[in-house]
Amino acid sequence: MNILSGSAKLISSWKLLFIVMSIYYNMEKKNVTGEIVLITGVGIGWLMAENFEKGATRVHYYLCDCSDKAKVYRVADQVGDVSILINNAGIVTGRNFMDAPDSLIEKTIEVNTMTHFWTYKAFLPAMTVNNHDHLVSVASTAGLIGVNGLADYCASKFAAIGFAESVALELLATGKDGVKTTIVCPHFMNTGMFDGYKMLLTVDWWPLLLPILVL
Repeated sequence: MNILSGSAKLISSWKLLFIVMSIYYNMEKKNVTGEIVLITGVGIGWLMAENFEKGATRVHYYLCDCSDKAKVYRVADQVGDVSILINNAGIVTGRNFMDAPDSLIEKTIEVNTMTHFWTYKAFLPAMTVNNHDHLVSVASTAGLIGVNGLADYCASKFAAIGFAESVALELLATGKDGVKTTIVCPHFMNTGMFDGYKMLLTVDWWPLLLPILVL
């Protein structure tokens, strides 16, 4: 029984490693001169904002509960049209499924998944008119493979990836190929979001990523 359990852990780790290695591409940096960028969430969101700020003429910050569509739409009205939308907001409970309160499970889905629906609803119409712009979904490797102790988080990231892929195909099918889409699936990062959570299916040689290595 212990041998089988150990084998399952090793297979899961190597499967995750294979996924990470197979989706890495060395792509040219996008020229964002003159673009209007909106980033949700903190963590690597702050680091991305700092990078964009270097060449920005104006910077605005908005406090918004991204899980509340009414608040998202209200802030969207204040912001106006954007040309690059980066959905980065996310939370994690870090508890086994049966130990997680219903309220936290619902909040995880609302923030990690439904936020993407509301921001797309708010900003995508203008993007399709322009047939230009760019949609970026910051998901996770946890949206590609199940992880012990992160059932709600994995489910929310699987959904975010499926949603982003489907919208990308809709854009292509309707001739809006000028609206580019990107799905980012980083491993767990040392931003504080995973503090207190120990991934039971990993071992010492699979550390948290430093956010600066992802940007």
